[in-house]
Amino acid sequence: MTRSAAKPAQSVGEVIERMREIKARLDPRDGVACFNRMYLEVTELVGERLTDGYFQDEAFIERLDVVFANLYFDAVEAGEAGRPVNAAWKPLFDARSHRKVWPVQFAFAGMNAHINHDLALAVVETCIERRTTPDTPPVHADYLKVNELLAQVEAEVRASFEAQIVKVATEEAEPLKHIVSSFSIARARDAAWATTQTLWHQRNIRPMYDATLAAVTASTALAGEMLVTPVLPPVEQPDGEQPDGE
Repeated sequence: MTRSAAKPAQSVGEVIERMREIKARLDPRDGVACFNRMYLEVTELVGERLTDGYFQDEAFIERLDVVFANLYFDAVEAGEAGRPVNAAWKPLFDARSHRKVWPVQFAFAGMNAHINHDLALAVVETCIERRTTPDTPPVHADYLKVNELLAQVEAEVRASFEAQIVKVATEEAEPLKHIVSSFSIARARDAAWATTQTLWHQRNIRPMYDATLAAVTASTALAGEMLVTPVLPPVEQPDGEQPDGE
């Protein structure tokens, strides 16, 4: 994994602070900003549940959340420095200024890159660091608990999108609705867990590990290209309102 020169975040609090900084400095219409808003909301929910008994191993989930977020920050910093971003993230960063791509498309393209590519890497790294395995309870059980929080945020994003799309003629909206409905966070996380298991068992067989990761990266990039396909200009928002994907 390529790391940036910036100091990695060390706590969920630092992760949230960095996401808020990104939100403050980016144009709300920027594709990365659209993803960042959704990711920030999820991370705030995780942070709220870290001390109330929601997770069985709160220390593991907090560390996983931090390792995971740092991979996103690496992509942001690479983009800002003019360096190439990982191929899995490239569709989002390449399309981030395209005004015919809807905020929900950007949000899901970011989730696609972060879940389908980064999540397995983060779980493997966290397990190695904490001397456990993906199969050791309660790693998978707590992983599934995060799914419940993501489902809540995903439902809010889709509801906002649906409220906007009713303003568009039905025939014109069909390609966009097809693109948006093609992505599911739950399915992505199921696939990421399968990738986690594969990478875990290949972690000491570098050629196989690298080949698996290359295939995952390529398939994630392909899905990302589809998700940011420009098919219909977004509905104009009243001044002061955020578009869907917030």
